[in-house]
Amino acid sequence: MTQSVVVQVGQCGNQVGCRFWDLALREHAHVNKKGLYDEALGSFFRNVDSRESNGAACAVGGRIQHLKARAVLVDMEEGVVNEILQGPLREMFDSTQLLTDVSGSGNNWAVGHMTYGSAYREQIVDKLRKAAEHCDCLQCFFLIHSMGGGSGLGTKVLSLLEEEFPEVCRIVSSIYPSAEDDVVTSPYNSVLAMMELTEHADCVLPVENQSLVDIVNKIQQMSHAGRPGSVIRRDSAVISGQCGLSGAEKPFDAMNNIVANLLLNITSSARFDGSLNMDLNEIAMNLVPFPRLHYLVPSLTPLYTLADVGVPTRRLDQMFSDAFSKDHQLIRADPKRGLYLACALMVRGNVQVSDLRRNIERLKPSLPFVSWNQEGWKTGLCSVPPVGHSHSLLALANNTCVMSTFVELRERFTKLYRKKAHLHHYLHVEGMEQSLFSDAVGSLSSLIEEYHHLDATKGKLMPDAPRLRIAR
Repeated sequence: MTQSVVVQVGQCGNQVGCRFWDLALREHAHVNKKGLYDEALGSFFRNVDSRESNGAACAVGGRIQHLKARAVLVDMEEGVVNEILQGPLREMFDSTQLLTDVSGSGNNWAVGHMTYGSAYREQIVDKLRKAAEHCDCLQCFFLIHSMGGGSGLGTKVLSLLEEEFPEVCRIVSSIYPSAEDDVVTSPYNSVLAMMELTEHADCVLPVENQSLVDIVNKIQQMSHAGRPGSVIRRDSAVISGQCGLSGAEKPFDAMNNIVANLLLNITSSARFDGSLNMDLNEIAMNLVPFPRLHYLVPSLTPLYTLADVGVPTRRLDQMFSDAFSKDHQLIRADPKRGLYLACALMVRGNVQVSDLRRNIERLKPSLPFVSWNQEGWKTGLCSVPPVGHSHSLLALANNTCVMSTFVELRERFTKLYRKKAHLHHYLHVEGMEQSLFSDAVGSLSSLIEEYHHLDATKGKLMPDAPRLRIAR
């Protein structure tokens, strides 16, 4: 069995990460009735004997003693991490996994990447190495961070992961700011971060804040439509979490839980058995035909996974249709107007391979794929569904529709950069030069052009090669 490590950076990364650990524990508790530390738990948790002074790990197959998350928590503002350490999940983390400061990066990518990245480099590497040493077969690092705030430290950690563990897969969940973001400099931060993601990640799962807002509103509407006067249960996993001390719902809880559910589904094959398990390394291998085009558009169905919203369960075939609808995507783009380079379907629950094949054949005519990869499907079946559901589906699409998100981001960057507004805040940081801004927007423009070049081939299917005729 392989293991993975979750690296959660910044306020957003740690809040989403905390939701992931909370929901993952719920899933394992629902399945693991005997209280034994099995391989499923071992993929993301260590079992430590607290009676031993050195915290020695317990072997697979024994009783659960003291679970520790395979995680590294980094934040230059200590508030969120301190809240986690005072909450119900505090026993899952120890000091060897934590790195905090008090002042924060002030919504400045350069401060996070250059200043804190240099000052804490050795400590970050040391904590990553310790987390890796606890793994028998380290398969993947999951990095969670936001793009709009002080995203610089997240991208610094990503480059260190590539430097220290070049053979280990790096999957990044990046939360992109909306156009109405209250951080004025978020376009600068996002474009600078994009250059690092394009160069150093194996796969990036882009998630837009505005899409999360739209989905949460849709869940509320579904709840009211399902049962007059109903509301989402306060302890449901759509709006609740077990991370903080107070237990009071916070503005971003519902949004963070959607991203946590994305991570739950993408890791389900690593955490549970299935008739067609998908190895995490296979995601990049099968979905990324060109190294820079590794941005995979995620869509989830049902949207209300783990929530009691009083809505009837969707039929399996309808869920497959939903997965290719823009309403279920975590970025605002229309996949059917773009071009698919490849697509993965990760299904959970009592679903047969024949169900997968039937729905793929049903949907294929309406989904435009590149001519040279018409069979570019990767499928996975995990036998354990999310708690409270019979089945669920996560689709990861390498689709040129992601280009629209990048174009919009570049436009917002250009509005600021044309006036050189707020530039001095960045150029005062040691190691930061104005040429980095030009390099970053150049990298983004090059990425957009690569997607555009592929998108232009849509509808221009290559004819089949002529068959050899057999002489009679």
